[in-house]
Amino acid sequence: MSVVSKDIKVNKISESRIDEVDMANIQFGKNYSDHMLVAYYENGAWQQPQIMPYNNLSLSPATTFMHYGQAIFEGIKAYKTADGEPIIFRPRDNWKRMNRSAERMAMPHITEEIFIDGLRELVNLDRNWIPTSEDTSLYIRPFMLAIDEFIGVRPAEKFMFIIITSPAGPYYNKPVSIYVQDQYVRAFPGGIGFTKAAGNYGMSMYPTMKIKEMGYDQILWTDGFEHKYVQEIGTMNVFFVIGDTVVTPPITEDTILAGVTRDSVITLLKEKGITVEERPITIGELQTASHEGRLKEAFGTGTAASIAPIYALTYHDDKMLLPPIETWDVANWLKQELADIRYGRKADTHNWMVTV
Repeated sequence: MSVVSKDIKVNKISESRIDEVDMANIQFGKNYSDHMLVAYYENGAWQQPQIMPYNNLSLSPATTFMHYGQAIFEGIKAYKTADGEPIIFRPRDNWKRMNRSAERMAMPHITEEIFIDGLRELVNLDRNWIPTSEDTSLYIRPFMLAIDEFIGVRPAEKFMFIIITSPAGPYYNKPVSIYVQDQYVRAFPGGIGFTKAAGNYGMSMYPTMKIKEMGYDQILWTDGFEHKYVQEIGTMNVFFVIGDTVVTPPITEDTILAGVTRDSVITLLKEKGITVEERPITIGELQTASHEGRLKEAFGTGTAASIAPIYALTYHDDKMLLPPIETWDVANWLKQELADIRYGRKADTHNWMVTV
């Protein structure tokens, strides 16, 4: 059945696939909801978006993004309140960040109408796919691809914007062990480290594979010049509790993603009266703090991971073990506070949650 909702054409699936999914045993990124949103950019303008049944794409082997990596994405989550209403966490911040990525990658800005209205329409249509148990959500993946059928290094002229959704459980189901990387480099000033460009993640695959073979879960990247200033952890921003202060690397040099969860964490901590410092942090400072017993907590933040406790940091032969996680005050409080806001159990005083 095809209908037009606002400015979005909607073609509903004839029969839902939801019964094929075990909602009591959800794996992150394994199953996808019934519908997806698609919009094309051509002749200098976005065309009418449409919601259609989730399906494979048909693309030319000469499609630009396959050869030159002109592709960006975002990550968002939707939740259900106790009364069963879907709510989405800070989607406008993801829309703004996606346009920052688009500008750096010579791609067109996506309109708020397509991104936000399309997202709300899609989530509303597939609301039954939002799981309701604790630590679950509907993961939302907007992405944009350059789709010129042309093999030549130039900015593309045609693009495809898509949103797909997926019921999701925890990204990490246990505290993580981190290896501090000082051989490979994630980002340099003037590069694309601040974007969610596909290439940022593609280049991390080999170093991540190697450290997983060593028994670690993720990489803590260091700067590309001196290899001593910490930056990000894999798909996450990183925070450290040193003494009574929470410290996180700054996002001022275009090497670190301005995480939406990162910003939320900083806001909540400051409101609670906890000192937060956004400043350069050296691995040497962390070693000293650990050896002196002042490194109390370390955790990653991100849309997929939310709050991911780190139980150990390893730099060369120095394994820095953190105190037992059940004794932590900051990360455990943050995880509960964010969950209460996201599931509608606590008043949203920041207007972060968007209804559908």
